[in-house]
Amino acid sequence: MFALPLGHTARLRPLEPWHAQEFLAHIDRARPSVDPWIPWATLSTGLASATAVLQRYADKQAEDSARIYGIWLDGTLVGGVMFTRFDRASGVCEIGCWLEAAGEGRGLVTRACRALIDWAFTERGMNRVEWWASAGNTRSTEVARRLGMTRDGVLRQRFPHQGVRHDSEVWSVLAGEWPPGGAGPVEGEPVSDVKAELDRLMHAFLGAFATIGGSRPNLHVVREVFIPQGTIVSNVGDEPVIYDLDSFIEPREKLLTDGTVTEFSEWEVAERTEIFGSVAHRFSEYRKSGVLDGKWFEGSGRKTTQFLRTPVGWRMSSMAWDDEK
Repeated sequence: MFALPLGHTARLRPLEPWHAQEFLAHIDRARPSVDPWIPWATLSTGLASATAVLQRYADKQAEDSARIYGIWLDGTLVGGVMFTRFDRASGVCEIGCWLEAAGEGRGLVTRACRALIDWAFTERGMNRVEWWASAGNTRSTEVARRLGMTRDGVLRQRFPHQGVRHDSEVWSVLAGEWPPGGAGPVEGEPVSDVKAELDRLMHAFLGAFATIGGSRPNLHVVREVFIPQGTIVSNVGDEPVIYDLDSFIEPREKLLTDGTVTEFSEWEVAERTEIFGSVAHRFSEYRKSGVLDGKWFEGSGRKTTQFLRTPVGWRMSSMAWDDEK
């Protein structure tokens, strides 16, 4: 029985039919956060149905068409990842995930998915890994961004769930694009608390502008992640444009709420972070996409961000960016 470390006390292991009782107890805890988006939890409401779900994956693994793995934190099953579809002939597979509240905020799903993607490309020679998510499931699409995937498009009202038809977002990463930002964590290496906090700040900053699936931007977050004297610089033209927080937020809030820009999202695909005492620096590669004046657009670029440790925790102090031409 293998167990892949995902941190100090987290492990990724095969999830098999003999885990059915433990799996059912976990799904009962996870149901409130999982069931609104996918029919996963509704398939496991008793021991017989939970066993049937895991047996179905065991049968599919024997056919080399799907696989399922659990994430254990401090010895308790808190979530999992799976190949929902694995087609060696076409070189295309699909991965998915789920997680209960006790496992959130630790990067467990992202690290577990990296392990699956790496195995699919390096061991099995797959060419394309896909990620399908309900358009309103921002937690799922945020994982796809962190994995360096590209948003291929939206299938409108693709499937019904709980009496509502949901749009499906399709994301993917290709073998030639992997790994997007270098290798993942070294096996057994502790995850830095400071690094995790800087990751959270960057994730919150980029997520403040998202308007996917009808969501509204939340630009007050920019003030929360920056020191009050923060500076943001656009260096995409002939001369740099320097903003304080108010002058940066105001025009972008207007564009994202008056219909000029819709379905917007921006995400990191690679980063390099250096920490020294109470200061830190991060160099990021990012992608962005959305609809501008009714036309779809995509872009990418680089950001450099400085951080300070303050009496209330780590905060951004300055940021500068340049878009790829």
